[in-house]
Amino acid sequence: MFFLKILLEILFIIVPILLCVAYFTLIERKLLGAIQRRRGPNVIGVFGLLQPLADGFKFLVKEIVLPSNANKFVFLFSPVFTFIISLMGWAVIPFNKYSVLADIPLGLIYLFAVASLGVHGIIMSGWSSNSKYAFLGALRSASQMISYEICVGLILATIATIAGSYNLIEIITAQESVWFIFLVFPLSLIMFISMLAETNRHPFDLPEAEAELVSGYNVEYSGMTFALFSLAEYSNMLAASALMCNLFLGGFRSNASVSYKAYFFFGDFFFPLKLLIFVVLFVWMRAALPRYRYDQLMNLGWKTFLPLTLTYCMLLFSCLYTFKLYSV
Repeated sequence: MFFLKILLEILFIIVPILLCVAYFTLIERKLLGAIQRRRGPNVIGVFGLLQPLADGFKFLVKEIVLPSNANKFVFLFSPVFTFIISLMGWAVIPFNKYSVLADIPLGLIYLFAVASLGVHGIIMSGWSSNSKYAFLGALRSASQMISYEICVGLILATIATIAGSYNLIEIITAQESVWFIFLVFPLSLIMFISMLAETNRHPFDLPEAEAELVSGYNVEYSGMTFALFSLAEYSNMLAASALMCNLFLGGFRSNASVSYKAYFFFGDFFFPLKLLIFVVLFVWMRAALPRYRYDQLMNLGWKTFLPLTLTYCMLLFSCLYTFKLYSV
């Protein structure tokens, strides 16, 4: 009975997330169409609302092509592994005070550890494909994600120090009077840009650059194996947006400046509205910015973000220690 209860709780989280991921693709295509002054998907269903279902059915019935020289077990296991890892992080993300699968004390550490595992699926896919383009894309992704994870780890440690806890609900509660985005605005900007790099999105989508790598690490994939990589990418984007909301915008709580009447009308809709802000920003970056060169990507991470993050964190820790405001 206990395992059935856990299974139902997992399904209650995973099924809505998969629906959100499916319609995230529709929102992205509609927004890109609006930005580029053209119509988005508008044929399948009313206003194109059934387009994600049609795309999913297309991937489901397409043939999965196995390269003759590939390591077939690792080749098929890689997209499944990547997809599962992308869903594991949602276990500790709170949607409201009572809607969280695992309210663990070290929620931030768990999220950081799970995010670090995601690169393994891409490395396995690039190596097992036995393709130079796929392998080069996998190497790019590994170095890119490792480079920006250092900055992300420092920022997470800073937020945990300010809040006095690694638990996400306690971090949200600590923002009852003021959101952390007003206290550490430079770190929130660096965190958002690092999340773009972590999720391989524009302008840092170099691991899957179509121009020089012919789609990169997933070039040999088709059908549902390709769809699993796509679902994992969009799930990671939503998880990154949810993490940004919880760390800097107060999560499911309203700010103290929001009136009780507004909270009565919107209630639990604060979290989806904040999430939508970062979703639109992810799409906007894709439409507005050109792709970086690889040396520019590495220089930005190691020569700009890392010194800035270290300096800001040391300054903040010094202030907290001097005025005895720390609690970790």
